[in-house]
Amino acid sequence: MLQGSHVSKGDQNRALALSTVAFTACFAVWTIFSIIGVAIKKELGLSESEFGLLVATPILTGSLTRLILGVWTERFGGRIVFSTQMILTGLATWALTLADTYVMFLIAALGVGLAGGSFIIGVAYVSRWYDAGKQGTALGIFGAGNVGAAVTKFIAPFVMVAYGWQGVAQVWAAGIAIMGVLFFLFAKDDPMLVERRKTGVRAPSLAEQFAPLKKLQVWRFSLYYFFVFGAFVALALWMPHYLIDVYHVDVKTAGMSAAAFSLSASLFRAYGGHLSDRFGARAVMYWTFIFSLIFLFMLSYPPTDYVIQGKDGPITFSTEMGRWPFVITLFGLGFFMSLGKAAVYKHIPVYYPTHVGAVGGLVGMIGGLGGFILPIMFGALLDLTGIYTSCFALLFVLVAIALTWMHLSIRAMERAAHGEALEKLPGLPEMQEIHIPGTTVMKHTLDDWRPEDKDFWAAKGRRIARRNLWLSIPALLLAFSVWMVWSMVVARLPAIGFDFNPGQLFWLAALPGLSGATLRIFYSFMVPIFGGRLWTTLSTASLLLPALGIGYAVQNPETPYLIFIVLALLCGLGGGNFASSMANIAYFFPKAEKGNALALNAGLGNLGVSVMQFLVPIVITAGVFGAMGGAPQTLSDGGQLWMQNAGFIWVPFIIAATIGAWLGMNDIAEAKASFRDQAIIFSRFHNWIMCILYTGTFGSFIGYSAGFPLLTKLMFPEVNALQYVFLGPLVGALSRAATGWVSDKFGGGRVTFWVFLGMIVAVFGVITFLPSDGVGGSFVGFFACFMALFFLTGVGNASTFQMIPAIMGREIPRLMPNLDAAATRRQAERESAAIIAFTSAIAAYGAFFIPKAYGTSIAMTGAPFMALWGFLGFYAICVVLTWFYYTRPGGVLHDIERGRAPAASAKA
Repeated sequence: MLQGSHVSKGDQNRALALSTVAFTACFAVWTIFSIIGVAIKKELGLSESEFGLLVATPILTGSLTRLILGVWTERFGGRIVFSTQMILTGLATWALTLADTYVMFLIAALGVGLAGGSFIIGVAYVSRWYDAGKQGTALGIFGAGNVGAAVTKFIAPFVMVAYGWQGVAQVWAAGIAIMGVLFFLFAKDDPMLVERRKTGVRAPSLAEQFAPLKKLQVWRFSLYYFFVFGAFVALALWMPHYLIDVYHVDVKTAGMSAAAFSLSASLFRAYGGHLSDRFGARAVMYWTFIFSLIFLFMLSYPPTDYVIQGKDGPITFSTEMGRWPFVITLFGLGFFMSLGKAAVYKHIPVYYPTHVGAVGGLVGMIGGLGGFILPIMFGALLDLTGIYTSCFALLFVLVAIALTWMHLSIRAMERAAHGEALEKLPGLPEMQEIHIPGTTVMKHTLDDWRPEDKDFWAAKGRRIARRNLWLSIPALLLAFSVWMVWSMVVARLPAIGFDFNPGQLFWLAALPGLSGATLRIFYSFMVPIFGGRLWTTLSTASLLLPALGIGYAVQNPETPYLIFIVLALLCGLGGGNFASSMANIAYFFPKAEKGNALALNAGLGNLGVSVMQFLVPIVITAGVFGAMGGAPQTLSDGGQLWMQNAGFIWVPFIIAATIGAWLGMNDIAEAKASFRDQAIIFSRFHNWIMCILYTGTFGSFIGYSAGFPLLTKLMFPEVNALQYVFLGPLVGALSRAATGWVSDKFGGGRVTFWVFLGMIVAVFGVITFLPSDGVGGSFVGFFACFMALFFLTGVGNASTFQMIPAIMGREIPRLMPNLDAAATRRQAERESAAIIAFTSAIAAYGAFFIPKAYGTSIAMTGAPFMALWGFLGFYAICVVLTWFYYTRPGGVLHDIERGRAPAASAKA
């Protein structure tokens, strides 16, 4: 490849200078709507969403064309492609002045977007003139052409005041067309293209150029660029409008203030390239994401009024970021975004030196799409929430995801490069210097764990396993409490001034189940990847988010419904914990005690639902936290409630459980496994059958727990249901913890079979005792049948989990006959733990579908009967599946449960 030292310094400077000036002109045109869009919005009377679409449309074209422009540059050279693109952009920009309807403006804006495609042309063109050691600096200088956005914001407002927005469009159109002609006249073909023409080597095919796009790494780079560039473009377009509306300044002041951001996010790109060459692009990306999180948190905090009840009366104060602190913070954000833009494109020529056009085109396209998608989302969020700073909150979440993915990917690469030696090092890199392999003991990691060895188990195994179990139980109890807290909160929201209809209330009750079940799918595989101690600590600490959020949101009846939806989804963090907790405890105990340990962990953890339903009605009636907890809400009958305590009450216990997990729990070295190792369960037929059966037991328990309070209140309004509803989850949780011995004695398959028959009878009883058209019915009969349902779900929860290790103990020797006895045991334990976690994930969707089924049935028919008949039919299917696959003669568990196999095989 002909690069760097093969060309003169003068040719390098010529290529870099012309490309940078051309890119500056293109970027000035690409962001023209950030200024003239304000005038067009007023002229056409556009809404926020329509305005967001208009300013984002050029970004769409500029993004989508980047991929094909990068490929064309690889094939035909940057000189001809760059020149043609600029001339065509000039024609489209002039066409803006001929538009007179919104649709015509959108069509013309698509053409203006060609200016954004210039970036990848310049990257592919410039990178061919420099060696790898100088490409970061060269591309950083070229990328500083982003300053064109600042040029537009500095100059365009004055041109628009003098000549109108049409004058801006005409001047910018002429400027970019002239630049296209000059580039064609003075630029040279890049050295690689010249060499290829001399030697007759064919240009790479499309398939060859697109081959790297199959790699996940390329898409990870794309996510980084979606933020550092896409969010830059989005904010460059959005900020003038934001400043005018929030700080009430004129268009010139808004343009100048927004230009400070565009300036810092552009000019320092050259410095970012230099830093990437010197310290490495990876380090620069860490700086970018960490500081961006800090700045975005500051920017996303909306103006807020606080009232604290002091000893001498209310103390009021407000927080609000003034315009100059806002501009300074935005300048700092832009600085680190500019470093990140250079760092991303430092990666590409290093990893993909012969595919810069295709890879850079895709990364640039995704980044550019950020500039298209994000302004639309900014407008939609503003319309939906009414909070101007919601745009920065969205970017905060985006950066958090990108930073997490980057760090996990880097850690995975390091582990792959260093193998077992790195695995034995401390989790904190700064401890490596004092760590002596083989001498320094990692206190919380169990390198030798043999629970099936009776001597080992008696000497120290039982003590360690029980300590982990008794630390896991309170953490799981709190997770269930937070997961199901909406089932109590939603029933009281109308009474404290929230104007939500029954459909909206059922959605709030159901959404934690939906998110919790979805998170369980991912949580199922986390313990072998991260370790049980670390994951239990992190997952428990995450419960603080919904607990604190609920406490603040319920204090203001003006809180948007969207905020409650987000908090309901965050409560699902508690639901996800069950899958990882059960998988973790399954590793600690031998077969003879595994069933009882899992029953205790799950049963007492499930007890969190009952604890929550018992405790919340008590704590919301008193100011438990005094002035720190906020003022009470006044009811229509003059009473008072401290509904915020439903969230705040869990905070001190969550903190204590988090500390306990970190200090007292252990990781098992042998339990470490990748997702790929665990993913074999997806090919196991019985994994999917057990998902159905566990949905029938645990899915019913958690779904009835979520929907029981609201259903009872709607069907029997004369009864104070909140005094009794905690009994259902209490019965279900205690029956699970107390009946594990039943499955050990009679067999999990047989117990599960009879449990489903009993649930059919209990559901029929519920249907019988419900009022019809508001008349008849018996609360006592209804309540008794539901208690029976809860009891049976608890027994079934224990019996189905007892079945899984027994099933895999029979199946693994048949499916993997080449494994020796020890490997067979490890494989069966690993798959059993993964299946236990995964089935719990699928079953948890019951927490969503059962309350939602009630709501849908009531909306369609006026009563919940349709939903209940559906549940009854599902239990009938479970009866058939249990009998056919497990308990009939020839079924997987028939011989074990009839005593024809060793008893230990049935215990789990």
